Amino acid sequence: MTQLAIIGGTGLTSIKGLEIIKREVVHSPYGDPSGPLIYGRLADHELMFLPRHGSAHTIPPHRINYRANLWSLKEHEVTHILAVNAVGGIRSDMEPGTLVIPDQIIDYSWGRTNTFFEDGLESVVHIDFTQPYCEAMRQVLLKAGKSADIPLIDGGTYAATQGPRLETAAEIDRLERDGCDLVGMTGMPEAALARELDICYASVSVVANWAAGKADGEITMESIDECLGQGMGRVRDLLETVARQL
Repeated sequence: MTQLAIIGGTGLTSIKGLEIIKREVVHSPYGDPSGPLIYGRLADHELMFLPRHGSAHTIPPHRINYRANLWSLKEHEVTHILAVNAVGGIRSDMEPGTLVIPDQIIDYSWGRTNTFFEDGLESVVHIDFTQPYCEAMRQVLLKAGKSADIPLIDGGTYAATQGPRLETAAEIDRLERDGCDLVGMTGMPEAALARELDICYASVSVVANWAAGKADGEITMESIDECLGQGMGRVRDLLETVARQL
């Protein structure tokens, strides 16, 4: 049985139209997740929701307890995760307001606990991470976008940086030379941990701003919030369609 969970990022600490059934406080062997698990109904379909940065958006990217979040969802029988990530656009067609379904990722973060396979092992465990996102879930998202007439970019390489500061223009130039198309702070280790737990995981990346050096002027939170507000409206429509399809 498919059990869908949505991990909301910046701009999605709640879902408009989600009928909340209950909230459950969860504790894990890895500490506490970002907040209570929210059970709800969207478009007459039940799902779970977890705000990655906490309900008040107070947990910075490098302090998120990714293991507790993923373990808690798996423990509650989640089989599919749709992660929503706010990102900066590097590639020329990834302008603010665009929705992207990435298919690759490069991890530039550091110091984050990034695996469940550390202690008490009978042997060392290596996961295949050739394709970091679940292709079946990606196709569900792309199909949902088409049926709901929501423009989506199919594919792109997500650069996962440490944060919480934004990048320098030189750093973005390096990421572009490395083949990255968009940049965010929460894509890893979330995607890898989901793979370790055999959860089908995909991302809807909402371009909130041009990455550093890709537009004139400084990047402001006001402009980011404005673009996120527009993009998240389409994300909510997409989520309703995905819930019906799953």
